[in-house]
Amino acid sequence: MIESTLLVALVASVALLVWTYFLYPAFLFVWVSLTSDTDRSEPDELPSVALVIAAYNEEEVIAEKIENSLDLAYPDDRFSIVVFSDASSDRTDEIVRSYESEGVKLIRIEGRVGKTECQNRVAERLDEEIIAFSDANSMYEPDAIMELVRGFDSEVGCVVGELKYRDSSDVEGESLYWKYESAIKQLESTFHSTVAGNGAIYAVRNSSYVPLSRDTISDFAEPLAIVSNGEKAVYAKDATAWESTAEQVEEELSRRSRIATRSWHTIAKFSHLLNPVSYPLFSLQLFSHKILRWLSPILLAGTIIANLGLVLVSPSPVYVVLLGAQILFYSLAAIGAVHDRMGLLNPIVTYVPYYFLTSNYGMLIGLWNFVVGQNIVTWDTATRKTN
Repeated sequence: MIESTLLVALVASVALLVWTYFLYPAFLFVWVSLTSDTDRSEPDELPSVALVIAAYNEEEVIAEKIENSLDLAYPDDRFSIVVFSDASSDRTDEIVRSYESEGVKLIRIEGRVGKTECQNRVAERLDEEIIAFSDANSMYEPDAIMELVRGFDSEVGCVVGELKYRDSSDVEGESLYWKYESAIKQLESTFHSTVAGNGAIYAVRNSSYVPLSRDTISDFAEPLAIVSNGEKAVYAKDATAWESTAEQVEEELSRRSRIATRSWHTIAKFSHLLNPVSYPLFSLQLFSHKILRWLSPILLAGTIIANLGLVLVSPSPVYVVLLGAQILFYSLAAIGAVHDRMGLLNPIVTYVPYYFLTSNYGMLIGLWNFVVGQNIVTWDTATRKTN
C-alpha cells in the first residue's frame, strides 16, 4: 500500500513536470505544424500609437530609452511618447522634462502606487487608438512599434512583442529561459491566444483596455482580461525589445518571487479562465503553461521525496537510478552556486541547473506569499549595467 501510494505520487509529479516543460511545447508544435496559417493582413491605415514608459528611479537609463523611442520608425504625426514616474525620487523626472520640446510627456504620479495603477491612470488620459507599454530599460528595434501594430485585427485586443537579452548579460540562464519562453508564446499565439504579456513590450487597443486592480501584475492580467472579454492576445516575434539581465542571480531570485507572488494573486481574480467548458483551449494553455509551471517546486519536492521513499521501501534498480539522476542534478546546481558566488567560470552544465532551481525557489516564495495573503504592489529598480 505504501509503495503504491509513493509510486502514484512519483509518477504524477514526474508526468506533470514533463508535461509543462516538454510535452506541452511539443504538443503545441505538432498542432501548429499541422494547422498553422501564416497569412497576415496589413492595416489599411496606420493607427495612432502612444508609447507609455514605466519609470521609477531610472535616471541611469531613461535618457537612453527616450532617445531610442524618438528614433522608432513610425510616423511622427501618429506617434506620441509618455513617461509615467511612480513618485521617482532621483533625477528621472528632470531628465524626462528636458525632452518636452521633442514632444515627450511626463506624467508624475504621487504616492508610489505601483506600475499597474499608474498604467490605469495614464490609459484613461490617452486618446490614441493603440497603447504600447514598455519598461525604461527596454530598448526597441526601430520597427518594433510597426510590428506590434501589424499584429492587430478585428479579433485581437493585445499584441505581445519579443524580449531578447544581450549576449553580455551575466545571468545567462535567464537569457536561455526567455528564448524558451518566447518559442512557447509564439506557438500559443498560433494555437489560440498567448497566455501572458511582457512588461518590456506589449500593446493594447485603447478600446479593449481593461482597468486592473493595483495588486495584479499588469502584463499578465491585461491579456487575461482581454481574453475574458472575447478577444485574443497574439505574439509578434518581430517586435523586438532588448534588455540586460540582472547582474546577480540573487536579483533574479527577487524578481522571480515578486512576479510569482503577483501572478498568483492575478490568477485568483481570473480563475474562471480555467473552466474548460467556457474556455476549452485557453484553459488548457493557462493550466499547462502557468499553473503547473508555478507549482513545479512542489512537484520537484514531491518527486524526490516519493523517490526516496520508494528506494527505502523497495530498492528497485529503476528507483535507484532515478534517485541518482536527481542527486546528480542537485549536485550540479550546488556546484553552479559555489562557482557563481566565488566569481568562477560557470559552465552551462552547472549554471543551468543552478538557475533553474533558483527560479523554482523564487516561485516557491511567491506561492507561499500568496498562501499567507502577502502581495508586492510596487517595484524597485534593479542594478543594471550601462551600455
